[in-house]
Amino acid sequence: MNNLSTKEIVEKYNFRFSKNLGQNFLIDNSVLQDILEGTDINKNDFVIEIGPGVGTLTKELLKRAKKVCAIELDSDLIAILKEELKHYPNFELIHKDVLKTNFNEIIKDESSIKIVANLPYYITTPIISKILNNKYNFKTLTIMIQKEVGERMISEPNCKRYGALSLLVQYYCDVEVLRKVSPYAFIPSPKVESIVIKLTKLNNPRVKIKSEDLFFRIIRCSFNMRRKTLWNALKALKLSREYIEKAFDKSRIDPKRRGETLSIEEFGLLSDCIYELIHGL
Repeated sequence: MNNLSTKEIVEKYNFRFSKNLGQNFLIDNSVLQDILEGTDINKNDFVIEIGPGVGTLTKELLKRAKKVCAIELDSDLIAILKEELKHYPNFELIHKDVLKTNFNEIIKDESSIKIVANLPYYITTPIISKILNNKYNFKTLTIMIQKEVGERMISEPNCKRYGALSLLVQYYCDVEVLRKVSPYAFIPSPKVESIVIKLTKLNNPRVKIKSEDLFFRIIRCSFNMRRKTLWNALKALKLSREYIEKAFDKSRIDPKRRGETLSIEEFGLLSDCIYELIHGL
């Protein structure tokens, strides 16, 4: 089997990168090795790879995993992947938009699911939100993303990047930064720095709450206009003034605070207080 580099495969097939699809292929072998080490994939693992590119990382995953199912949208890459990885019986290729893909149809009865992705920067947040909100059964999600988005995921209260994405990710997962990646680790080079982050799904969400729907609605309201006080932000819930006043009083959270100052535990407490008042508990 050929062991061509990413650059060599691109040249072999005269591949043309698509700006519309946000394509940047990893060419730095040290980054690839750090991703492999960070994923800690073994023969018990079923791997879903999002955005396999020309299959350089895919090939290494196939050597370690029970099976790799790659999801790719670009028709030009489908032919390349089929040719370059045709010798691997544990490889499956799905030609589809990942945002329109039901992972449960891929996972089926598999129990040890690990997701690996080099995500186009413009759809990073929608893909992560889809994976977490759909409660897919996975152990880890190792992703290469824009540094700024990665910093949002790991941010704590009172940081300027702390927001709804931080709380969504930290509600469901532990977050670990594996490494930062220079623009020169890719072809073509993006204009921003990247970061490799590993999300390890918690057995249970980080806080126990009575209504996830209400919890995340409150979070969204709190960050839709960051400079608003909680009192003004939560008017979007369209609840009575009495309920809101009682909820702040019961939770002992100052309504003059802004959402960016609340911890995930405080959001959970405020959510539960509002829920109890609505349902007369």
